[in-house]
Parts: sequence; C-alpha cells; structure tokens
Amino acid sequence: MPEFLNEILFIFQRINWVSVLDLALVTAIFFIILLLVRDTQATVLLRGVLFLIILLSLMTQFVELPAFNWLIKTTLPALLLAIPVIFAPEIRRGLERLGRAGSTGLIPRNKTSEEAVKSSIRIITNASARLSARRHGALIVIEQLDSLRDYTRTGVYLDANLTPELLLQIFYPNSPLHDGAVIISGQRVIAAACVMPLSASGILNRLPDRQMGLRHRAALGTSEASDAVVIVVSEETGSISVAQSGRLFRGLDATRLENMLIALFTSPPGIVDTINLFGWKIRIPGLKKKEEK
Repeated sequence: MPEFLNEILFIFQRINWVSVLDLALVTAIFFIILLLVRDTQATVLLRGVLFLIILLSLMTQFVELPAFNWLIKTTLPALLLAIPVIFAPEIRRGLERLGRAGSTGLIPRNKTSEEAVKSSIRIITNASARLSARRHGALIVIEQLDSLRDYTRTGVYLDANLTPELLLQIFYPNSPLHDGAVIISGQRVIAAACVMPLSASGILNRLPDRQMGLRHRAALGTSEASDAVVIVVSEETGSISVAQSGRLFRGLDATRLENMLIALFTSPPGIVDTINLFGWKIRIPGLKKKEEK
C-alpha cells in the first residue's frame, strides 16, 4: 500500500500545465464521441467494443498466451479500420453538426421576416391543434438549413401557400395525400405524401408507451438525418410531439408547441424562463407563467 501511494504521488508531482491540457483534450474528445452516439444503436456497439478491449487487455496482461497475443496484434489494425465503417452514420451526423455550427438557421434577420416566421408558426400550431382534436394523424416536416429535396421527390409536389385548411385537407383520413409527410419551407407547402427515413435508434422501443408507430419513427429518422423540425400528431391518442436532432418531446398542447417553435425559429423579447431543449438551454416566452398557474 505505501508503494502504491508513492507511485500516485510521483505521478501527481510530474503533472504540469501541458499535462493538464493534454488530459483535457483527450477528455473532451471522448465526451464529444459519447455525446454524438447517445441514444443510437452505436451506443450498444461502442459498449461491446469497450468490453472486448478490456477483456483482451486483461487476458494479454495476466496470462501468457503467445499465439493469442500474435493474433491480437495482427488483427488490431483491421479492427481499427472497421470502426469508421461501423460508426459511419454517427460520424456523418457529427460532421454535419460541426458544419452547421454558427449557422443561424431560420432565425429572422429583420422585423418583416420575423413576422412571416411567426405567421407560419401560428398556422402550423393552429392546424396541429385542430388535427389533434379530431385525432387525425399528421406528420409535418419544417425544413431548415439541410435540403429535403430528395424527400420531396418521393411525394406529390404542391408548392402551395401555407394555410391551416390546406394541412387539414391533406391529412383528412383516406384522402389521397394523408399517408406520408408534408414538407414545409418558409411559407410554402412544398410537397405532401412524402416518404421519410425511419429511425433505427431504438428509442421508441425503450419507452413504456407503445402507442407510437411509423409516424413517430419517421419523425425521429428525419430529425436524425437532417436538422428539420418535425411535428407528429398521433392518430390513436391525438397527442402532439416534436422531433429534432434525434430527440422526441411528447405530450405538447397548442401553447407549448407554439412556444417551442418560436424559441427555435425566432429570438423573442420578454424572456421569462429556460428549458433544456434538444440538448441546449432554450429560452421559452411565457412558459414559466403557464406552469405556475
């Protein structure tokens, strides 16, 4: 025991500011990697890789196995090359987030554009609330910086003015366009009945509520593949959910939905509270007052 304490003391005596910086950089890299793979299938794969590395290290350190050591040293470079292939979707998503860093998205640059964005938000909120009351399932995708042109080609091209009546008519049960997603860009409905990518993260499988189907999987998948904000109205329960950056926020009413969209797309005055939204602290107007009532 005294020898072990002496070794620890010797290590601390050799630490300087360069060593602290080195450790901080390594810690930051691991933290970013874990943050990117959180709530994805890569979490299970990463856990398996770490378990395998620890097991192999213990076997090679405490047991003399020459042939096994040779096999590990020979196959290790191939395993390292396989990691980018296994984690390709997560690596791509992380690079896309870095590329979007500092971008303003749909935040309006002047008062006129801000009013236009708020008008679109009110229309979407109004339509979502009416669809929820009628229990008409809906999937509304709001485009941001990432282009959704590939997905619009899978549906019916509209390029129509955004109105609540149009959204209600599109998602009316058994109508030709109700099955699929509506893609909105600015104040225009670009396309309807679009086929969106399904999430493979398994988040919905871990939730106790099993009443979420393909619409919620498509919402999560779209938010994982792009920076779009996706609104889902459940056909079974009429509940409203929002998916963004691979996260799903459920049980929203019209007021909270509007506040959330305003916080994402505008910079409103009169901030009264903040919430942890999509991994970032977002300031929501009027949220605290509503919760205190």
